[in-house]
Amino acid sequence: MVVQVKPWGKGIHMKLNYINTSKVCMVNEQDGVSYVTFPKLAAYDRELIHGFSTRLGGVSKEHLSSMNLSFHRGDEAAAMMENHRRFAKVLGYDEKKLVFSDQVHLTNFYKVTKADCGKGIIRESDIREVDGLVTDEPGVPIMTFYADCVPLFFYDPVKRVIAMAHSGWRGTVERIGAKMVRFMGQEYGCESRNIVCAIAPSICQSCYEVSADVAEHFLKVFGSSYGDSLLYAKQNEKYQLNLHKACQITLLEAGIPEEHLDVTDLCTCCNPEFFFSHRASQGKRGNLAGVMMMR
Repeated sequence: MVVQVKPWGKGIHMKLNYINTSKVCMVNEQDGVSYVTFPKLAAYDRELIHGFSTRLGGVSKEHLSSMNLSFHRGDEAAAMMENHRRFAKVLGYDEKKLVFSDQVHLTNFYKVTKADCGKGIIRESDIREVDGLVTDEPGVPIMTFYADCVPLFFYDPVKRVIAMAHSGWRGTVERIGAKMVRFMGQEYGCESRNIVCAIAPSICQSCYEVSADVAEHFLKVFGSSYGDSLLYAKQNEKYQLNLHKACQITLLEAGIPEEHLDVTDLCTCCNPEFFFSHRASQGKRGNLAGVMMMR
């Protein structure tokens, strides 16, 4: 499948030639597998592997087509393992060493070591109720899963620490990004001024309608000074929420330098033929994944 990936605005359009109109994300294709990387993290390619999957390049069928990477969407085990094999081959890690967690929209973190390799993919994982994975060990790939929620990538090139956090609206309003920055400091001695971050493709403000109670949570935490760029009311007593903006505010306030932060301009819901989107598919979908590993 060859597609044009559109930043914001509804809909995806099929084209004869592949076009990426993002000004932030780098959309790559190799051996039929499409994936997203980020310039500020890519600057460390000699020491770091990172990527965010799309739904293109795998073997899963029907609504899971084709690069479903989740073992919890009713997919065939053989198809999922082949998808993981293909994704890992393109990025350059061993899929059998992947470490997954049980994501539940909390702000709990887990320090991953080589002893955890394979948890979630070739052996049962005991990493429960965790939405953030962190490690300072090379050769250990960590992976988190998405279908509209915000993926957060972290790398400290000074202390050589990587981390990923899954930030849905609950994690975002709880400032999971800032909590991860603090955790990296407490556990590994990282300083926020050294950390490089990326906010990966997820649902955009124009697609993300929320109820008044969710809006109230965000107003209580972030205040009203950001105006419509963060949250605006509609006539149906609903609100449009900008999770990307909220995560950006949180990371900057946590001390991440603006020049160390890539903020996506690609929406999963706007591009349902390129990304899995829970809202666009009304829940009938596979899962995307973000992965990081130090070489």
